Amino acid sequence: MRQLIGRDRDIEMIRSFVDDATARGGALLLSGDAGVGKTALLAVAASHGTAIGARIVHATGAQFEANLSFAGLHQLLYPLLDHLSGLDELPRAALNSALGLAGGPPADRLLVSCATLALLAHAAGTAPVLVIVDDLPWLDQVSATVLGFVARRLAGHRVGFLACSRTGEEGFFDRSGIRTYDIEPLSDAASAALLASRYPELTPRARQRLLTDAQGNPLALLELPVALARAPQISPSTLPSTLPLTRRLQAVFADRVRDLPEWTFRVLLLAVLDGSGDLRILRAHTEVDDLAPAERAHLLSIDRATARLTFRHPLIRSAVFDMSNAAERRQAHAVLAERREDEPPRRAWHLAEACEGPNEQVAALLQDVAHTNLFRGDSVGAITELLHAADLSPAGTDRSRRLAEAAYLGAIVTGDLRDVPTLMDAARRADPQHGGALAGAVAGAYHLLNENGDVDSAHRLLTGAIQALPEPGDAHDKTLVEALYTLLMVAFFGGRAELWTPFHEAVDRLRPQPPQLLAILSRTFSDPAHLARPVLDRLDAAIARLGNETSPARIVRTAIAGSYLDRIGDCREPLWRAVRHGREGGAVTSSIEALFLLSNDAYFAGRWDELLALTEEGLALCETHNYRLLRWIGLFLRAMVATARGEEDSSRALTDQMVRWAAPRRVGAVTGYVSHVRTMTALSRGDFDDAYRQASAVSPAGQLATHAPEALWLIMELVEAAARSGRPADARAHATAVREAGIAELSPRLALGVAGAVAMAAPDEEHRELFERALRTPDADQWPFDLARIRLTFGERLRRTGSPAVAREHLRAALDGFEQLGARPWMTRAENELRAAGLHRDRAKPRPAETLTPQQHQIALLAASGLSNKQIGERLFLSPRTVGYHLHQIFPKLGVTSRAALRDALTDLPTAGDSDLPPSG
Repeated sequence: MRQLIGRDRDIEMIRSFVDDATARGGALLLSGDAGVGKTALLAVAASHGTAIGARIVHATGAQFEANLSFAGLHQLLYPLLDHLSGLDELPRAALNSALGLAGGPPADRLLVSCATLALLAHAAGTAPVLVIVDDLPWLDQVSATVLGFVARRLAGHRVGFLACSRTGEEGFFDRSGIRTYDIEPLSDAASAALLASRYPELTPRARQRLLTDAQGNPLALLELPVALARAPQISPSTLPSTLPLTRRLQAVFADRVRDLPEWTFRVLLLAVLDGSGDLRILRAHTEVDDLAPAERAHLLSIDRATARLTFRHPLIRSAVFDMSNAAERRQAHAVLAERREDEPPRRAWHLAEACEGPNEQVAALLQDVAHTNLFRGDSVGAITELLHAADLSPAGTDRSRRLAEAAYLGAIVTGDLRDVPTLMDAARRADPQHGGALAGAVAGAYHLLNENGDVDSAHRLLTGAIQALPEPGDAHDKTLVEALYTLLMVAFFGGRAELWTPFHEAVDRLRPQPPQLLAILSRTFSDPAHLARPVLDRLDAAIARLGNETSPARIVRTAIAGSYLDRIGDCREPLWRAVRHGREGGAVTSSIEALFLLSNDAYFAGRWDELLALTEEGLALCETHNYRLLRWIGLFLRAMVATARGEEDSSRALTDQMVRWAAPRRVGAVTGYVSHVRTMTALSRGDFDDAYRQASAVSPAGQLATHAPEALWLIMELVEAAARSGRPADARAHATAVREAGIAELSPRLALGVAGAVAMAAPDEEHRELFERALRTPDADQWPFDLARIRLTFGERLRRTGSPAVAREHLRAALDGFEQLGARPWMTRAENELRAAGLHRDRAKPRPAETLTPQQHQIALLAASGLSNKQIGERLFLSPRTVGYHLHQIFPKLGVTSRAALRDALTDLPTAGDSDLPPSG
């Protein structure tokens, strides 16, 4: 290997990294300007790794392969496929599916990422492995996401990861948490030495001009003299002093490519458009030999032992591409399609690029590739392929359908709501009569619902499209099933029983039978009070299967099915997988829904600080992706915490926003949220008459309104409000209705609520036994807010019925529960009752450690150690914005105003417990 002048320090660092990473694991990114020498340093790493006994596996990002899902991962892992047999069945199947080696169940990115890490670790059991990736920003999105996941988890394995990219080119690889080493330009002395060693014949004047223009860029130093040599009449004084370096380099490459023989250029174009570096696409030895002039011109190198071709610089590819015309490129793609006959995805892409005009046959092949990639978890690639297929489709139904399918995938999976109107307009122009038919209706309804909140228009659009189907009962029609999932959400947010009728009729029509999850949702989410009990076993079985579920959409839909039945806690780990999938570039919509479902669980479990952090992240995603409807779920949960903690101004502002938005659109679910928040506000301040009005607006006393799932969350609240506002008959009627409906059988938390409601409605001579029975509800302490409120009402009744001593016991317990939650107005109610019961208790000022939640304590410690918000977020799987929110809460609690003061403020505090949020790593 030729000596690299001026790179002694860089070489020492690279070799040290390779030594350490192949022994203990680690990752490093090299960053620098084009031509600064990154690829040369990768070669140094590979040479040193080979010398110390490491196995080298490498991949190179290619501009023309960036849209080919899993292409980079295939390059990288192909030499290691002999280790696949050493993996467990699930990761082995995931990689087989992702790499196109075999069929199998869909594998999402997280599962493929874990499987890739497992394969590398298994291979490293034989010899250390050094992963080298050149041109990182040009990797396809899925491969880049997987490698980003792997690179952050190599500690403890004998696997090193070394990659390079140009400064300012980000691509899809997530750099967070990975050390970056910047390759600086050569010093003046090193630049001069490099020129002198390669071009000793240069005159001092020419050398100085080149040194000035190159500005320490090694590639420019080596290539600009070639341009001068090819134009001897041009003197250094005529070189423009302001010539951009990149333009000069591109011109040099184009000149060198232009001098190649015609047959070499044709073969070179094949290699460029294939993008894999695999020499097996060339015919025997003939075409490889045809590349000899390009190899002699130092445009590429050929490793015949591994059958790989490597371009010396990405700009060479660009030069070859730019110098070819459209006809030459189409012809080359046609040749490549023939040679990639055994690789359907590549063949379809090449056939598509070879088309000069519409071609329905090729469009159908590309659509199949899109569906395959969607099955494998690459929704972004699937949308790109559908759009390309639509471009190749003749005007009419097929083109319209593909555009509509891309639109609804973008809306439902990737969160590209802003693109939906444009795609739908194109679908209508392609086929004015049908406009994408059912796929278009799904996309249009989803857009109407989530961006505009137009429930009624979305409902009419979907029900009309479903009824117009020639086979409206085909349970195998995936678009129909997706339409029904969307119709379910439309009916839910509409919050009116009549909107559910067409949905139930459509589900009942499905033959041979509705999909399992859709059938469960149709009962547990539409009207859980009346329809859920027969499918509880099926719901619990579906939740139990989530451990092996890879689809974020199915994870979220299963959790939604259990949301009003208090099953979200059993779905926490899968929901966190869905959140991480979205954070790593996957399904954004599912990530938002998962964040809000986790927040819902956190509310009832009393983890209110966690709720605020989760909804902060979810609302930021809603803002970024224009989910105007979904944001109300997050704002509702924040309003519930605000009202429980006595922040009435904040709560009122949020509910006022909800009313202004929801009322004119008739979005009944959001109106129900408002009634729920206002019920809790009224109860917290003892305004039982207003609480009764608000709660009964969701469901009248004495009945559980049909298709009003929010009523399950207001059972105890409505009974308490009725009993305390002079409506004992209404209180008893409602308690009797929920007891007879078997609501207590739906979940332990609902059992606690029903028992509490029955006790609150009971006459004085019966209340004591019933309250004590409610407090003995199994696992009642899992719902601290509900439990504290039952103790409070029990204590109030005991005091009023002449048992102040026993009342004080329950009132003290209630006050302790409210204090732990920070529920200030409820604390005031409990304190007032304690005083009336003859006990005055001064509220001690809490120590700072007691005011920090475990998660806040963890964040404070990391901030005190000097980590940035971004670095803290990477460790705790939080967004930087969420970390900033927590620090905003932490500073006043500790009485500090800056990070610098955190260390001293934390010195004397006891260690906090573990956070309930997922650990880092």
